[in-house]
Amino acid sequence: MQKNIVVIEGDGIGPEVTRQAIKVLDAAAQQGGHEFTYKYCLMGADAIDKTGSPLPDDTIEAALNSDAILFGAIGHPKYDNDPTAKIRPEQGLLKLRKSLQLFANIRPYLPIRPSNTCPAEKQEPGERRLHHLRELTGGIYFGKKELDADGNRASDDCVYTAKKSRGSLTSLSNRPSNAGTNSHSSTKPMSSRPPASGEKSCRKSPPAIPTLRSTSSS
Repeated sequence: MQKNIVVIEGDGIGPEVTRQAIKVLDAAAQQGGHEFTYKYCLMGADAIDKTGSPLPDDTIEAALNSDAILFGAIGHPKYDNDPTAKIRPEQGLLKLRKSLQLFANIRPYLPIRPSNTCPAEKQEPGERRLHHLRELTGGIYFGKKELDADGNRASDDCVYTAKKSRGSLTSLSNRPSNAGTNSHSSTKPMSSRPPASGEKSCRKSPPAIPTLRSTSSS
């Protein structure tokens, strides 16, 4: 298998994480007899500093002609602390989503062990998969933003369309059969609420984070 991969290291921890991910890809390629070709492109604060744009046209063109995108992270404190900045790193991410029509983010969830705490974990490991489907090109991110002249009233429109919802659901239904079953999706907005009487919450205490030792090699 031969694949062309656009690598967007981005900002902050992005380059560090991305370089480790490439080591994993190279190991998989070597073991499986694959060939991955990487093309490094700019996006985010790094792109603004070097080109003045959070997503240069060269990056869009490369992404459109690639088989996959390996994306790190974007953002920088100087933009986080300056809400008046007209050009921002996150604009590059939103533009990339729209340019490539990346309208659905599918996050699979597979319980490791059976549990009575959460209904999604009552099955034996491997028997049920839950898919969290997130629509990426609608909502507040792309909604109309208004601020009154006196600065006392602001609004962000949260807009979805039936077409976008159908596209997201289609992307989930077209997943391979071995990607899991018993998935449930809804096009209706759902608000969070505390568990009703007799219900159990899926909320758990976070697991303890192991201490990692750094190693160096010459």
